[in-house]
Amino acid sequence: MARSPGLRKALAEKFDDELKFFKGWIDKPKTVGSIVPTSSITARKMASIVNPRSGLPVLEVGPGTGVITRAILALGVKPENLYAVEYSTDFVRHLRGLYPGVNVIEGDAFNLDATLGDKRDTVFDSVVSGVPLLNFPVAQRIAYIESLLDRIPHGRPIVQLTYGPLSPIPAGRGDYTVEHFDFIFRNIPPTQLWIYRRPSH
Repeated sequence: MARSPGLRKALAEKFDDELKFFKGWIDKPKTVGSIVPTSSITARKMASIVNPRSGLPVLEVGPGTGVITRAILALGVKPENLYAVEYSTDFVRHLRGLYPGVNVIEGDAFNLDATLGDKRDTVFDSVVSGVPLLNFPVAQRIAYIESLLDRIPHGRPIVQLTYGPLSPIPAGRGDYTVEHFDFIFRNIPPTQLWIYRRPSH
């Protein structure tokens, strides 16, 4: 049975994404969490925490090949209201070509003041994080989540994916709450999603 041109194009794009992701993993295994990109199901679930009507920009950290970026934009977030921080030069080039209106920033997610530069004081609606936190020490992960929480309104969420069974940010170690959001079996590898917020005092 002949495949439609649209389906062929979609399959070619998916294969291209996976090749880019695998190359990134080979080049810098510590900064890429998996050898295949996030599934569209996971991407849509992660993007669902965003409120596109808040009037605030959205921060995405560790966008990789842009699967989650696409899901955020599909919610109605304008490209100019999306800031994507990516460590890999190859992924940055890919993202800028794919989403020319998005603010793609090359830099270190663990030093966002320096990475965001003159945008360091921006208040974001929420944060979508694909950074492979299990590759880093626990103290560094906690500092990372605290830094992100300082950039969003009290009570708004950070969503984080991980391939381990537990939250990559342990509870009771800082000024945040930990909530299990979803387990997505249809991802390779299966993915756990976690949400972090400032507690209501």
